[in-house]
Amino acid sequence: MRLENQTVVITGAASGIGQATAERCAEEGARVIVTDVDTDGGEAVAQAIEEDGGDAAFYELDVTDSDRFHAVIDEVAETHGLDVMINNAGTGHPGGSLETLEDDIRDFVIDINIKGVWNGCHAALPHLKEQGHGAIVNVGSLASILGLPKQSAYSMSKGAVLNMTKAVAAEAGPHGVRANTVCPGFTETSLLDQYLEEQEDPEAARKQMIEQYPLKRLAEPEEIADAILFLASEESSFVNGHGLVVDGGFSA
Repeated sequence: MRLENQTVVITGAASGIGQATAERCAEEGARVIVTDVDTDGGEAVAQAIEEDGGDAAFYELDVTDSDRFHAVIDEVAETHGLDVMINNAGTGHPGGSLETLEDDIRDFVIDINIKGVWNGCHAALPHLKEQGHGAIVNVGSLASILGLPKQSAYSMSKGAVLNMTKAVAAEAGPHGVRANTVCPGFTETSLLDQYLEEQEDPEAARKQMIEQYPLKRLAEPEEIADAILFLASEESSFVNGHGLVVDGGFSA
């Protein structure tokens, strides 16, 4: 198994890509630390993993709370060790032109998508560097490499995640720690549902979106989880500072 006896911390793991990643990591032998602001959902994911014979625990965590993030990571590292940090928690915003986007929405997106990932790296790196090995996987987006219209704050935040990860890779690599980004295309998650619900005709918007993908479908969370698992495992032992685009050929 690819993550046998390793401890993996995942943010935003109560649903969507985070949940799928938690389940895949558990299947590969990892001790999975599920974190989320959604206590009920996070506890349910951890319980389901244990009922399936895996090893999991839940910690309530708001990724914008730096002190809490450090406390959780320090406790996990002391109790279980720490091998992989997966910064998955993220948010979007209602579509709108840059000049009409309200400041509080912009700041909310920045706090979760940029500061949340920063906090995860900041908390995990001392432990990973001290032991001389480990991996960080940050979840970006297709918006990390392409500017999405009417999604200026989201595009800005996900672009920052990709470039910050490159900086972390260059900085932590000499200590045996790798850092990479997964950049998913549109994926069948609640975040996508929220985006579509904002459209004048959600079903037409979905069909139009699918037509833009060469594979003529959107990604399933499990497919993104497999890419994250690859970057978290030793199968990618010489991959560092990379943005792995998983978009069904959209950007091609």
